[in-house]
Amino acid sequence: MEPDLEVVQIRPGESFAAWSHGYPFRTVRWHFHPEYELHRVEATTGRYFVGDFIGEFEPGNLVLTGPNLPHNWVSDVPVGSSIPLRCRIIQFSEDFIGGTMKALPELAALAGVLESSRRGVLFSEATSRLVSPLMEEMMQARGVRRIELFMLIAGHLSRAQGSHMLASASYLPDPSGYMSAGINKALAYIRKHLTEPFGEADLAGIAGQSTSAFSRAFRQHTGMSLVQYVKRLRINLACQILMSDEQASIANICFEVGYNNLSNFNRQFLAEKGMTPSQFRRLLLDNIDGARAA
Repeated sequence: MEPDLEVVQIRPGESFAAWSHGYPFRTVRWHFHPEYELHRVEATTGRYFVGDFIGEFEPGNLVLTGPNLPHNWVSDVPVGSSIPLRCRIIQFSEDFIGGTMKALPELAALAGVLESSRRGVLFSEATSRLVSPLMEEMMQARGVRRIELFMLIAGHLSRAQGSHMLASASYLPDPSGYMSAGINKALAYIRKHLTEPFGEADLAGIAGQSTSAFSRAFRQHTGMSLVQYVKRLRINLACQILMSDEQASIANICFEVGYNNLSNFNRQFLAEKGMTPSQFRRLLLDNIDGARAA
């Protein structure tokens, strides 16, 4: 079975993505992405898959997967139940870490871990315990503190003892092969052209399918229609800009993320987030001001 492409969104003004999710969740499927991923399980047990490796996980499981290495964590939970926090994740690109290592030669000690991650690296419980509070803080960190935490985590990973690789030495990811799948080609196009105009017929042509067949396949693959999927990505991008640039006007953000009508943008944002962009920014600023006062 070919893995699905996950579109990783790194916010403007930030070098990497840091986020968490519960279970079930949309990314819990056999998938890949060009970014490195540090994945720590916070709750549940179950089975995980990295390349051609299959194993059992539990809370504290800390794994680094390299670019385009397919992976998935499937929790053993009763049908119909949900877990609010299953794992914490940090994702970063090869360009970011490569450029950082070039600028900071001291990071050369991380090169071995990054190379090993192309097969997936499972770290020891001791390393996981050291990294855990740093990843927890990272979820809410801003500005320079994010870089400080990233460097602390990188230090622990570079000095880690008792780690071992997961996928076999003969396992080779085939991203060009994965991308030959029609839906993945379409998802890659959406990722690259998110803020530009395109329609279902355009993507169906890229996927090599009829419009009706593409529509059915896309909904089966993502759990939503193309319009819903693109709206969610664009509104999430708008949130990222609102969080990273206090000076950007709502109107400019509207056009920057691919909308050409401010009223429609406000309606779509309200439907997706339960508040308008202005309210989102005001609550964000109130939270920042409250944290500073504390």
